[in-house]
Amino acid sequence: MDENIVEQIRKFVEEECKKPSSKYGYEIYPFHFVLVHKYSKLLAEKFKADVEIVELAAWLHDVGSIIFGRDDHHLTSAKIAEKKLKELNYSKEKIERVKHCILNHRGSQLNKRKSREAQIVADADAMTHFDNISGIFMAAFLYENKNQGEAQDEVREKLIRSYNKISSEAQNLIKPKYNAAMLLLK
Repeated sequence: MDENIVEQIRKFVEEECKKPSSKYGYEIYPFHFVLVHKYSKLLAEKFKADVEIVELAAWLHDVGSIIFGRDDHHLTSAKIAEKKLKELNYSKEKIERVKHCILNHRGSQLNKRKSREAQIVADADAMTHFDNISGIFMAAFLYENKNQGEAQDEVREKLIRSYNKISSEAQNLIKPKYNAAMLLLK
């Protein structure tokens, strides 16, 4: 595995998050990207998937949302990933595998995940919701102008959807957090 390329991509994403133009500010880096990376790597090692592909896709999966906004961010993120990885002389075959993970990470898109790595990145992305419930509330309050009751309902429904969309292996890992969240948000 080329740890250098993973570290270069991590730094690239962190720098994009630090820019004043970042759509979500710097907070998305420690409260989302770092967590997606953590869960992706954990799942990849546990299930003997390609760790390098998973790590790169984890760092790059939402980069398009930072630069261009949330709409179609799986598409913009894949384009950015391809461009950046080509600049770093990454192999075309591996770029396609990373792009497949990015293009299929969104639970709302219902795309076909044709690799274990794509399922892992999608699972990790959803699993982070249980580590950052405050961020989901913040989005409901600030970006969607929800009142407290509406926000609580929305957060609960999002967590239920996230839990139901992930693989059974990921559900087993996150189940205590899911149960705690449901108890608090009922």
